[in-house]
Amino acid sequence: MNTPTTRRDFLRTSLTAALAASAAPTFVPSSVLGADGQTAPSNRLTIAAIGVGPQGRGVMGNFLSQADARVVTVCDVLKLNLDAAVKQVNGHYKNQDVRTCGDFREVLARKDIDAVLIATPDHWHVPAAIAAARAGKDIYLEKPMGLSVAEDRMLRKACQDNKRIFQFGTQQRSDGKFRKACELARNGRLGRLKQINVWCSASRPGGPTDPIPAPPGLDYDFWLGPAAKVPYTDGKAYDTDKNWKTWWFNSDYALGFIAGWGIHPLDIALWGYPEMMTRPMEIEGKGLIPATGACNTAVAWNVHFALAGGVGMTFRGTRNGAEASALNNFDAWKAKYTEVRDHGTAFEGTDGWVVVDRSQIWSSPEKLIEEKSDQFPTKLVRSSHHVRNFLDGIRSRTPAVCPIEDSVQGDTLCHVSDIALRLERKLTFDPVKEAFVGDETANRRLALRPMREGWKI
Repeated sequence: MNTPTTRRDFLRTSLTAALAASAAPTFVPSSVLGADGQTAPSNRLTIAAIGVGPQGRGVMGNFLSQADARVVTVCDVLKLNLDAAVKQVNGHYKNQDVRTCGDFREVLARKDIDAVLIATPDHWHVPAAIAAARAGKDIYLEKPMGLSVAEDRMLRKACQDNKRIFQFGTQQRSDGKFRKACELARNGRLGRLKQINVWCSASRPGGPTDPIPAPPGLDYDFWLGPAAKVPYTDGKAYDTDKNWKTWWFNSDYALGFIAGWGIHPLDIALWGYPEMMTRPMEIEGKGLIPATGACNTAVAWNVHFALAGGVGMTFRGTRNGAEASALNNFDAWKAKYTEVRDHGTAFEGTDGWVVVDRSQIWSSPEKLIEEKSDQFPTKLVRSSHHVRNFLDGIRSRTPAVCPIEDSVQGDTLCHVSDIALRLERKLTFDPVKEAFVGDETANRRLALRPMREGWKI
């Protein structure tokens, strides 16, 4: 026979159980208390990953490896990406705790998120990052930055106004080889700096243009966001078995690899010679832009800068499926540097040169790279792990190794390069005023792009 439980009986039973529990010793895992080298949950930084395609998941792995950070949410408009990210996060933590969403605004509304990793397609970088800054989140933003210099400036203001720690995905600043090359240049170990040469992989040509239905599991309208509403084409949003993703190289969504890859070596050029952004510079260049196919960003270019202090800089794109031409012929640089891979930065001075890429650093004379940088009077920020540097910056509220101010300057160099090759005439750009001198046509290309109805920053 079942006897009904009164409220009084329930309270009495609950109180008895509570007293019994309080009398017994309590055991908790050492990780809860932060013992044995573990970080207590209350001291962990909570991270949300917005955009978890292959690049986003790669960077997210660096967050997963940090004991004092916890990836708690993954966000993407493509189910394929979400499923892969959930498997990665839950597999790492050995649980099923990670939350998912398709709208990044849900992430930013949560009070428990400390910082966000943003690795969306390029046209979403600045809108999502500005919203994150205004929501009080610190930001690790994959490169490049905006579709215009005006967007970059808006993001800088949002980060500064809201006192956000910002880290750009230019991870070469956390590689000792690149720091060494920049310190050699900045400390006069090459003599008087004369020339900087910068190169990277150019955009690819081609790509399907026939409209097809958007694939299942993709919120294509949200993927487009502020971009123009156009039909889906095969491979646009992500790699398929037949085609590589084309948004990387389409001007509706990106500047192409002149920014997507070019920001890396240009950022190192800037780090090694920051004086370039203190006075007006002259820029002129030529480029090759495909007239057919889904990809319509530069597949080859040669841009020349006359910088402050009488230093020259040349920025070029290496072949990435494009036809061979004078623009992507690197025989002269190969003869000088012996080795030219698909990316790199070279500093040349009156007493020697140094070249650095992701595989090595080399110089002429060779003894230059043997110098001990700890003896240099000018020392750059030491970082050996880009995500670790970002997390340390959050905790100390000190700028990351690639803060918002440097990031905007580097991204601006990409934009003015693209504008110069498209206009094919000599331009004068004032980096302090962030505008071209006496050229309204060029300045219009720095302005905010029109956005689809219903979307705005």
